[in-house]
Amino acid sequence: MRALGLSAVAVAALAFLSGCGADDVGKVFDGFGWPQQGVTPQANQMYEMWIWSVIAALAVGFFVWGLIFWCVIVYRKRAGGPELPTQTRFNLPIEVLYTVLPFLIIAVLFYYTAVIQTNVNKLSAHPDVTVEVVAFKWNWQFNYRSAPDTDAGAQTVATTTGASDYIPVLVVPTGKTIRFEEHSQDVIHSFWVPEMLFKRDVFPGNVRNVFEATIVQEGSYVGRCAELCGQYHSMMNFEVRAVSPERYEAFLAAKKSGKSTPQALAAIGFTGKDMYATKTFPFDSKTVDQRVPSGAGN
Repeated sequence: MRALGLSAVAVAALAFLSGCGADDVGKVFDGFGWPQQGVTPQANQMYEMWIWSVIAALAVGFFVWGLIFWCVIVYRKRAGGPELPTQTRFNLPIEVLYTVLPFLIIAVLFYYTAVIQTNVNKLSAHPDVTVEVVAFKWNWQFNYRSAPDTDAGAQTVATTTGASDYIPVLVVPTGKTIRFEEHSQDVIHSFWVPEMLFKRDVFPGNVRNVFEATIVQEGSYVGRCAELCGQYHSMMNFEVRAVSPERYEAFLAAKKSGKSTPQALAAIGFTGKDMYATKTFPFDSKTVDQRVPSGAGN
């Protein structure tokens, strides 16, 4: 009866989970610790893999825990109780099972990890937008680059640079492939936007990390440095402002004409405080020792 009840519960749970998507399960169990509301296809792929990996781990865990408690209850020592179960050694089928099964589980996890990792790191031949990310102690500079397949090569056509009293706002279009090319002027930093569920280190010297993403939802997303880089590491924030492709083109045209970032944001309809970062704010310090490239605060 116990075995029958356990089987019924397992079948019911399997039927319940098979009718759900990763997003449904994630909402019920609060993402199993993984942040939700990713704004890129890459973030959603990683989120789905996390959810189903946790479900697989829980299935294995419940199976093992069930066997343990079954043995504890059925074969516990008591007067007149059952004898110890038959002790078997060199049981070839069982040994093959507990050797092969873990390898099958690892192979499946490795396959999906390799597929999703490849998709996340994939670079397109001709991205729609290219942004050069320059990190320095303790702020950011974003250089909007021309298409890398032009005859003259990629060139900077507009720049936004942060300062101790100005949070840099990086404006990007939704639904477009955005390439981020990173390098640092001093120490190792890390470019991280939590809603993208992705971060990548920014190295000094000749090392340039490159990745691509497509933001599918308009909005303002705070960005941070995720690498301990010095005294004001925790204040090294920026904001990504995702707008429609039409507004992005108008913004870039305003920047090319010589307008500052707040002025260019005003040109595409942002007013008041929305002309500046809304998700994070400058810190108040009169003793900041930071190197600021020319044009800071634009």
